[in-house]
Amino acid sequence: MTVIEPTRGPGQFVSRWRKHGPVDAETLVAWKEEDAWAAWLPLAEAALFLDAPELLNVIETCLSPAEQAVLLLVRRRWLGDTHLMEAIEEAINITQHPDTRDLILEGRLRMERGLTRYESGDAEGAEEDLTWAETRLKSVAKASRDHDLSLLNKAAFHLAQGEALMALQVYGDISRTGGHAHETIAISRMGASRIRASLGHMFDAGRHAWNAHKHAILGHQQQMAIEAGALFLELSLPHIDDSAPRMQDQVDNAVPRDAEQTAPILSVNIADVNGVFGWCFEHLGDGYGGIDRPDLRAMFSLAHRLDRVDHFEELIQQPDLVEDPMLAAVVQACCQNQELEEQWGTRLAQLTMLE
Repeated sequence: MTVIEPTRGPGQFVSRWRKHGPVDAETLVAWKEEDAWAAWLPLAEAALFLDAPELLNVIETCLSPAEQAVLLLVRRRWLGDTHLMEAIEEAINITQHPDTRDLILEGRLRMERGLTRYESGDAEGAEEDLTWAETRLKSVAKASRDHDLSLLNKAAFHLAQGEALMALQVYGDISRTGGHAHETIAISRMGASRIRASLGHMFDAGRHAWNAHKHAILGHQQQMAIEAGALFLELSLPHIDDSAPRMQDQVDNAVPRDAEQTAPILSVNIADVNGVFGWCFEHLGDGYGGIDRPDLRAMFSLAHRLDRVDHFEELIQQPDLVEDPMLAAVVQACCQNQELEEQWGTRLAQLTMLE
């Protein structure tokens, strides 16, 4: 399942506990109100995942029966338990009981049951639960973390079923002005961009990739922003035009079209290409290590196509710093210097033998 956290995430609540705690439940209530958290459950989950057992013990005294049931389910999954259907059903019963009713958590649990059903091969049951969950959460917790997850999981279900247009429709329900988390918008627009590109709708693909990059930045999701930026650059390279309007203006002026209307042609100003490339390069992080560096692979390939491999001169000169064999292969393929090409070939052989 996709994980989404608000900009001021529950991890900051845990950090506050570690800095100023331990404190009693009354003080935690005050902290919760200061941070405007509507429920205890996200804070309990953060305490569990971030290994703050003393904080979790205090929070658990504040949980409702429905929240306790969900937390038990989350803990079992975290511990590697894959036989969760019975626990999900028990938790749903608690959220439905008149004395412990919780409409939002019932929606979340139906989403969980849908995912579990899909994993067990019950696609029909999965679709029923995922649709029910999205409808419920839209009515009682629109644009909340759980509603956002229900939309993204429903789109992922349609993609897994080969129903790209259905997934595109779900992504379209995630409005950029609807209060959804920036991360949710970024994920949806990356998905929509790839679907549009596969259909040959290049203007819409480029527009969605641009929005994904911008919203990932706003959501402080650096790696996601690099992924979206690389997607935008990949789509833009065949369509660079120095006289094109700036992409943000094109996005702002885009309007819904009827099926018979001709789509705009993708045309990208070089200033936007330079801006996105520069941002992504500056945020790659320090060092070239790591056994899986898709960010470096994508940006190096794009730099080569944009004739900007000089940005990676330090990398090119130091093959021993690279631990990702696919990155080594990419650099070797782009080398113009025979001696360096041989060095990268040697490094690639070393990394391949280590696998």
